[in-house]
Amino acid sequence: MADDPAEIYDGIRAEFPLSFGKQSKSQTPLEAIHNTTRRNQSLHQQSPSSSSSTADANDLPSLSSSSKSWLNSLRSAKIPNPNPNPNDSDASLIGPPRPPQPNSAAEDDGDALIGPPPPPPGGAESDDDGEMIGPPAPARSNMEDSDSDLEEENKYRIPVSNEIVLKGHTKVVSALAIDYTGSRVVTGSYDYSVRMYDFQGMNAKLQSFRQLEPSEGHQVRTISWSPTADRFLCVTGSAQAKIYDRDGLTLGEFVKGDMYIRDLKNTKGHITGLTCGQWHPRKKDEILTSSEDGSLRIWDVNDFKTQKQVIKPKLARPGRVPVTTCTWDHEGQRIAGGIGDGSIQVWNIKPGWGSRPDIHVPGAHSDDLTGLKFSRDGRILLSRSCDGTLKVWDLRQMKDPLKVFQDLPNNYAQTNIAFSPDEQLFLTGTSIERESTTGGLLCFFDRAKLELVSKVGISPTCSVVQCAWHPKLNQIFATMGDKSQGGTHVLYDPTISERGALVCVARAPRKKSVDDFVANPVIHNPHALPLFRDQPSRKREREKTLKDPVKSHKPDLPMTGPGFGGRVGVSKGSLLTQYLMKQGGMIKETWMDEDPREAILKYADVAAKDPKYIAPAYAETQPETVFAKSDSEDEDK
Repeated sequence: MADDPAEIYDGIRAEFPLSFGKQSKSQTPLEAIHNTTRRNQSLHQQSPSSSSSTADANDLPSLSSSSKSWLNSLRSAKIPNPNPNPNDSDASLIGPPRPPQPNSAAEDDGDALIGPPPPPPGGAESDDDGEMIGPPAPARSNMEDSDSDLEEENKYRIPVSNEIVLKGHTKVVSALAIDYTGSRVVTGSYDYSVRMYDFQGMNAKLQSFRQLEPSEGHQVRTISWSPTADRFLCVTGSAQAKIYDRDGLTLGEFVKGDMYIRDLKNTKGHITGLTCGQWHPRKKDEILTSSEDGSLRIWDVNDFKTQKQVIKPKLARPGRVPVTTCTWDHEGQRIAGGIGDGSIQVWNIKPGWGSRPDIHVPGAHSDDLTGLKFSRDGRILLSRSCDGTLKVWDLRQMKDPLKVFQDLPNNYAQTNIAFSPDEQLFLTGTSIERESTTGGLLCFFDRAKLELVSKVGISPTCSVVQCAWHPKLNQIFATMGDKSQGGTHVLYDPTISERGALVCVARAPRKKSVDDFVANPVIHNPHALPLFRDQPSRKREREKTLKDPVKSHKPDLPMTGPGFGGRVGVSKGSLLTQYLMKQGGMIKETWMDEDPREAILKYADVAAKDPKYIAPAYAETQPETVFAKSDSEDEDK
């Protein structure tokens, strides 16, 4: 009787080790991946009011199955855990959740609950025995205080627990733009280049998939995505802005104006370097740019040769004052511009509007403005300046700012301001100073209380320039750099952030396979053989021959002094015949020893008696020469 095939297979399989055969691919757990990207807590600086709650917040572990229920109790998680028992989180739950079991819970999970469960609130009041169940009252009050402080800190939900850095630039990153879907990031730098990153196609190496140089020799100052995220605007230090598609291909370049025309309204475009630019938040074919020539211009993306509107700011005296920054409001109905004289001007877009501003705040800042930002409700305007301040303005009353935040150093003309997704907070970056040791910080402010909430250290040696808080990803982007390096820091929290950095960090780089092996080709050069080798060049040999007077048959140069070596010098005549005639007395040269004045005067008497050339023609009409008589008195004087 034949054996069963299953038994035969088991018998053969028993002869091989367990490691033989196809092995399952090992995967790094997400908890270990996020632990590698966890931020250094020494860089995370909180405000003094929240220092106690910071220690508790930073002690939170990464996302794991054993602590998921605890995290859900501290933070309002997006997807609640259907399994009430943390120890049984790995087991599949079939049917409705099990009812709570007080007795078994105390035995199974000794870390979560010690002793019997606390009585309900109603039963506590009716308890006449006065026995206390659970921890003593003072310990419970301390726990409640810490929980209240933690809730106070976590109510802002700032995702700063983990961090990745998008590198590639060699100088400070001055421009940042994230599309509305959160899948692509475009950065620009002072190294004249633009880099494009794609979270969906990027692995843990965090490398850009495309690099551009919009304008050779000009710094990149602003990048802005279109509302449909199919194109983006690139503003450099040149007078012409460029439009690129989503893949980085050039779609067009706006025209440059005539620099010799005095009136800026008559020029076809900007005549000097651009300072800022932004796409319309609602219209996909309209953009706004500002320039150092002192004008703001609205362009139509479909026509790169013409402009739609020219805005000239109001100035205290005639001249050209640069416009350092510009922005749209959330609905695209207002334009704000920061002027080089420190003023803020706002224009309402309405039928028949012109260059006259609807709101003019002279002397809003003592230095150049670097960033302006409207709130979503259109009531608040934030302004950032190089004078180290951030001011909050009420658009209904612009005479005085609502709040002025000091001690925010700013050394870059592209430092901006950003709102949180719910606009409860607004944030900005700071620059490093020579005497300071804090480094580049990211400062968060409460909009309602108008106070500093938190300071997050980004880099100890580099300044923070651009910042953004993406609403869909719930991740914070901050660009930094100096003269020798630059990068973009992405701050996120695995428990509250989505996609973006979470996607690319968990994707390991592809391992090299046999198909990736490329053998170095062997190049056979037939002309390397002596038979096919070209003749050596004779150029050096010819040059050496020309320098040799004997081989080149070069004629002798004339003598400039007395003769030597058998040659007659110039002093005795350059020719041998002249030399012999002089020596024999046949040639006499007395003019060398004779006075030229005497030689001429000896012919004076002959010329007077027998004129030959000029004198006979005027002999009859020639007047008598009258010489001035000497006056003895004048001679004595």
